[in-house]
Amino acid sequence: MSTRREFRPGDDGVDPYALLTALVVPRPIAWVATVDADGVGNLAPHSFFTVASHRPPIIAFTSIGTKDTLRNIRATGEFTVSLVTEDLAEAANATSASLGPEVDEAEQVGVAMEAGSVVAPPRVAASPAALECRLHSTVGFGASTVIFGEVVAFSVDEAVLDGDHPEFTRLRPVARLGRDEWGLTPEVIHRPRPGQH
Repeated sequence: MSTRREFRPGDDGVDPYALLTALVVPRPIAWVATVDADGVGNLAPHSFFTVASHRPPIIAFTSIGTKDTLRNIRATGEFTVSLVTEDLAEAANATSASLGPEVDEAEQVGVAMEAGSVVAPPRVAASPAALECRLHSTVGFGASTVIFGEVVAFSVDEAVLDGDHPEFTRLRPVARLGRDEWGLTPEVIHRPRPGQH
């Protein structure tokens, strides 16, 4: 039988961030686009990202520290989340660089953006799907802030749709893991819930 090691937050040498990011996997990536009060764009990936509610449709992601994304959302109340695909992973990673608030990461990296249909911040043009959001609320936890955004529009490329359903193997999303590890699109299996046919 194998043995376990216990890691307790607060103990010397224990890094909760490294453990969380290695164990809570795979994590979807919110590629968040915002604009500041002067219209300067910001594009950054956030891997603490999930669905918080379906009615109303609310997504949540976490800003670790007060970064440009969080400042811009607080100032304007709007943002978009674009899906990061296998083809876009390198560009998404490049937009994680620490740059000044006057630098538009999309322009710096060469990521083409397009206008959103409802909100002012643009979405990533090459991404097959984007969520256009308005700020619902924020909750602070120490050095982190969870941003809750109400989805006011879903923008999905027809090429990835099966009827009205965005089909996972056509989307080809990537995920974040621990350290510098990224996960590629996994195999899809189908398992109906008990009682469903």
